[in-house]
Amino acid sequence: MGAVNPRRRGGIVGRAIALTDAGIDLARRLLPAPLDRRIAQSLRARFVALALLPLFAGFPILVALLLGWGGEAYTRLTNQKVRSDLAVADGFFTRVRDEARRDVEALAGSQALADVRHDPQALAILLRERAAAAGLDYLVLVDRNRHVRAGSEPALGPEPPPRYDDGPVLRRALDGQAAVAVEVLSAESLAQIAPEFALRSRTLLRPSPDAGTVMRVADDEGLLLHAAAPLPGRQAVLVGGLLLNRNYALVDRIEHMVYPAGSLPDGSRGSATLFHGDVRIATTLTTSEGERATGTRVSAAVRERVLDRGEVWLGRAFVVDAWAVSGYEPLLDGDGRRVGMLYVGFLEAPFVRMKWIALAVLVALFFATMAAAALVSWRFTRGVVEPIERMRATMDRVALGALDARVGSLGQSDELAGLARHFDTLLDRLEAQNAALREWADALDAKVAERTRDLAAANARLLETQRQLAQADKLATIGQLAAGVAHEVNNPMAVIQGNLDLMVELLGEAAQPVDTEVKLIREQVRRIRQIVARLLQYAKPGQYAGALAPVDLAREVQEALMLASHQIGGSRVTVEQALGATARPLADRRELLQVLVNLVINALQAMPDGGRLMIASRDEASMGAAGVRVAVTDSGAGIALDDRDRLFTPFFTRKSGGNGLGLWMCRNLVERMGGTMGADSAPGGGAELWLWLPAERGAGAK
Repeated sequence: MGAVNPRRRGGIVGRAIALTDAGIDLARRLLPAPLDRRIAQSLRARFVALALLPLFAGFPILVALLLGWGGEAYTRLTNQKVRSDLAVADGFFTRVRDEARRDVEALAGSQALADVRHDPQALAILLRERAAAAGLDYLVLVDRNRHVRAGSEPALGPEPPPRYDDGPVLRRALDGQAAVAVEVLSAESLAQIAPEFALRSRTLLRPSPDAGTVMRVADDEGLLLHAAAPLPGRQAVLVGGLLLNRNYALVDRIEHMVYPAGSLPDGSRGSATLFHGDVRIATTLTTSEGERATGTRVSAAVRERVLDRGEVWLGRAFVVDAWAVSGYEPLLDGDGRRVGMLYVGFLEAPFVRMKWIALAVLVALFFATMAAAALVSWRFTRGVVEPIERMRATMDRVALGALDARVGSLGQSDELAGLARHFDTLLDRLEAQNAALREWADALDAKVAERTRDLAAANARLLETQRQLAQADKLATIGQLAAGVAHEVNNPMAVIQGNLDLMVELLGEAAQPVDTEVKLIREQVRRIRQIVARLLQYAKPGQYAGALAPVDLAREVQEALMLASHQIGGSRVTVEQALGATARPLADRRELLQVLVNLVINALQAMPDGGRLMIASRDEASMGAAGVRVAVTDSGAGIALDDRDRLFTPFFTRKSGGNGLGLWMCRNLVERMGGTMGADSAPGGGAELWLWLPAERGAGAK
């Protein structure tokens, strides 16, 4: 594998390198101009800068690593914490469910229940006492026909007995197996047990950012912790329910267990919430008004992952009115359907603030280290800088003409002293050789000037000869190509013409229905022959003379667009026209049409991904002569400045598969009609190819 450019790598390394470059560039921009010049002119300042450069260059990398790896580690740490918090909350909620199932199962098989089963008043008292002891909202006896026969609530007295909602927990208990699960009961069923339960289960929905819109204004169903166990003989089942709607005692216990005092930094707060669907029915979260956020909804992103896909959400989420590190898990009923969610989480802002405080401390320590390093480097560079400054002063004097200037003794015996002695020796030799060099310089200057003049004249002649030879070679190649094409095209055209005449003669009257098509074929054959004849004339351009006549420019533009309609229809190019010319140009109509079609197709090829094609004309005088200017503008990549001078030379092309003759032929045709042709960059991007043709006499120019 080839080497990879580190500046193109993604991830943390790429960000670190980019931050390093940006930091160095920023430092140079922030330096005052006198200090920048001081570093550029002072060796001592450069030594100090060299000592500080590793620190200065390494700091952005360190910051990038902290922001990258540290940010990832921070995210992993907070996610792991909220994962463990969610596990604690789930364990507590599971324990509550198991205790409810055990209490209901124990009471169903108890002798106390058997003793009062046939005494309605004593049975109601027993169920009420046991429901309070177990922390349940109610206990009811349900027969095999799912009718409620007795219960802990007074609303169960009237006849006929209410029918209990069917569900997986009740079905398993009727089959002889104790069961517990979270289930949804309708408001009507809850009202039959106790009217207050229906009122407690009704939750008015509040506006919630990022939650999406809903058509309903309230949630009337109740989410219950449902437990049931069969009585001996399986003639009835004992059912207990704990209504989770507005069960603030339960969520407060979960919050205190998961987030005890001192477990979070100052300013942060943990919370716990129970959801029915995506609606908060019991929560420790509060709104800005200080009341519990019951009735608010979870964000659409959390709802889609947890309720729709059944996954656990661990990470950052918008909760009510602030960002929090959150954990959500779905609550399943006895049939495995997702009917709600359990949430725990804590405010993110204090943790983010602590992260940025740590980064600020690191930056402060870095600048303190930089200052100490600069002071030490400045003091220890004196022994190196002073000898070099003496040698520099000596060189400045020599440069001003004092060839007798010398460094002299430095009072030290290190490498710099040896360098100074060697430098003085070189100055001695320089002084001796300087006189001889002056004598040689005068003679050499005269010879160089004479030789330069001779070489310039010879070079000019050589360039002119090379240009003429190259042009002649290109024209000869074009002549050979044109002659070959003419020969190869004329033979098939003769066969087509002959067979067409024979076909018409043989068909006779039967050829009348296709008479129009036959005439069109003959016209196109004649047109191809004319094109071939012009190709032959390109081999001898000096012998060509065409007949010019006033032409209707607007009609020729429309015909050119019609001939190029297939290419236009297959592209995503919008064609616009601004034909403002009133004069009629003098031209050979067919050659002008050929030039326009060529320019339109070139513009389409310059916009492979679509764009805008503009054809414009206007009256324009040139050199005192009236004329018409036609411009074809595209919105493609434009023309490079280096290519503009070679655009109309033979065989020059930037297109894959092109021969480089189209624009050269167009320019020859325009010039033979007495006009000119050129290319410019279009305003706003793209290219503009234009031609100017003289107009008929008497035409004005704008």
